[in-house]
Amino acid sequence: MKTRAIHWFKFASPQNFYELSGKMWPWFAALATILLLAGLWISFYVAPVDAQQGQGYRIIFVHVPASQMSMFIYLVMAGWAGFGLAFNTRLSGMMASALAPTGASFAFLSLLTGALWGKPMWGAWWVWDARLTSELILLFLYLGFMALHASIDDPRRADKASAVLALVGAVNVPIIYFSVKWWNTLHQGASVSMKGSSMASTMLTGMLVMVLAFWMYAIAIALLRVRNIILDRERHTEWVKHAVA
Repeated sequence: MKTRAIHWFKFASPQNFYELSGKMWPWFAALATILLLAGLWISFYVAPVDAQQGQGYRIIFVHVPASQMSMFIYLVMAGWAGFGLAFNTRLSGMMASALAPTGASFAFLSLLTGALWGKPMWGAWWVWDARLTSELILLFLYLGFMALHASIDDPRRADKASAVLALVGAVNVPIIYFSVKWWNTLHQGASVSMKGSSMASTMLTGMLVMVLAFWMYAIAIALLRVRNIILDRERHTEWVKHAVA
């Protein structure tokens, strides 16, 4: 067991992780492409029309996975940032920086698709609903994390400063998730939970495939982005000179 732990710990080295991520990201990218195509086909061509919302409900096949990923990626980003702050590991800050743009993209996609769904259902593009507002705050936290990191020249100092922001902002994630239970909001509750699902089987299948597709995409793009960050930060080392030669 100890030998296995030592074996995996070696990937905390940016050089070793660069090599590992180079082998992994194409597989995740391929899975993301296959799952996305299958998910879109099921969601927009196989799943039946909703009895109450009509064809407009299909936006949830993009909206729900994007919303879930925006929250989950923030927690993972904050976890990496906190680990780096506690143990002063170089790779942790790099991973947090690599995750932030993807999380921000999902948060923006969540708000955009929510507006597209809200206009025909609520009659307005935007309302100051508890969940919508807290999701907007999440987007600002992502942007603030990236802006703070970019404003500090020293990468290690930037990692520490942005890590504090990421950890403080993590309190917003449970607020987003539980907002529909804590307050009287316009936003509907979860259609899928541990107790079961109120969705038709084909709708649920399309939703789950789309969630998996977004997961695979998030992993692939984060691995690809962290490779670029590693090359940039380690550009003065001999191994990078040989890697890009």
